[in-house]
Amino acid sequence: MSNPIDDPGHGHSPAAWTAVVIMLVGVTLGTLFFWFDLPVLVWASVALIVVGALVGWGMAKAGYGVNGSKYTPKQH
Repeated sequence: MSNPIDDPGHGHSPAAWTAVVIMLVGVTLGTLFFWFDLPVLVWASVALIVVGALVGWGMAKAGYGVNGSKYTPKQH
């Protein structure tokens, strides 16, 4: 079992949650558009996944990441 003091808190930040939700929407829409054979929208969904990663990175740099100044960890 991990020690809570040593746990870096992977993914428990607003930046991580926002990035994952945006990318999950991109994957879901991309799958749907692929099924309907709409290649332009499939590529738009790929772009949305990239945007999600950039938003997460930007939010982490703005202080909303795990060790950011605007993030307060919650007790489990």
